[in-house]
Amino acid sequence: MKTISVAHSPDADDIFMYYAIKFGWVTPKDAKFENIADDIESLNQATLKGEYDICAISFALYPFVKDDYALLKTAVSFGEGYGPKLIKKKGTTLKKNFKVALSGEFTTNALIFKIAYPNARITYLNFLEIEEAVLNGTVDAGVLIHESILNYNEQLEVEREIWDIWVELSGGDLPLPLGGMCLRRSLPLSDAINYENTLIKAVEVANKNRKVLAPMLIEKGLIRVNAETLDKYLDLYANDNSVKMSELQYKALDKLYELGYKNGFYENLVKSQDFLIPSEYEELRAK
Repeated sequence: MKTISVAHSPDADDIFMYYAIKFGWVTPKDAKFENIADDIESLNQATLKGEYDICAISFALYPFVKDDYALLKTAVSFGEGYGPKLIKKKGTTLKKNFKVALSGEFTTNALIFKIAYPNARITYLNFLEIEEAVLNGTVDAGVLIHESILNYNEQLEVEREIWDIWVELSGGDLPLPLGGMCLRRSLPLSDAINYENTLIKAVEVANKNRKVLAPMLIEKGLIRVNAETLDKYLDLYANDNSVKMSELQYKALDKLYELGYKNGFYENLVKSQDFLIPSEYEELRAK
């Protein structure tokens, strides 16, 4: 039986979407999934090095790894009226060249931030360290992600929502692409289809059984937040829209890549649906 490495972040939505597999509710055919949890920028960097078979990534990274990894249709996170937050100390005014902490060079929030604030001085920190860096004055501001957007120190305030920047850049009718998953292209196509279908099923099962799964994750100490915060966070990032990407979500991804290309961050213009696993192969083979 093949062992396939599957890497995801330790934040609540990734843990939730993956643990239907971990608990044995969904299993891949003729393979064993071995999961690794790490912060999203570490996963981005690992994907650049080709370390994992399947890996969660920031959507903004994908154009840099498209030749080696296919984009998966499932386990996706999009913001709709919400997303990362640029925060600062209350009562302060940011200068044009303010110093800011971002959660990683290849994160989606970093791409959007760089387009909006070309003169900012950027430093990269683990997302768990950003709030404290703003509070102690190491940086003037920081972009909070994951569960941090729901609970942050009362001495801080939101300077700007990344969602609002996205609306201005994209035209205002698209969800904000944040994160997804990719799969190593060197895997046999039939296996790739099997693994993607397994992950689609896992996200679907987790979502349908949320009232059972969420308390289990809390009881086992697998989640950093309490039940109330977990419920709010899953509403945002692990929901019906996470199971399988829609045409609107593909359109949003294409807009993200268009903005990155026009602003000089990508060498080529990427169309997301050109880089999916051709699952129709399975149907053709069955005829």
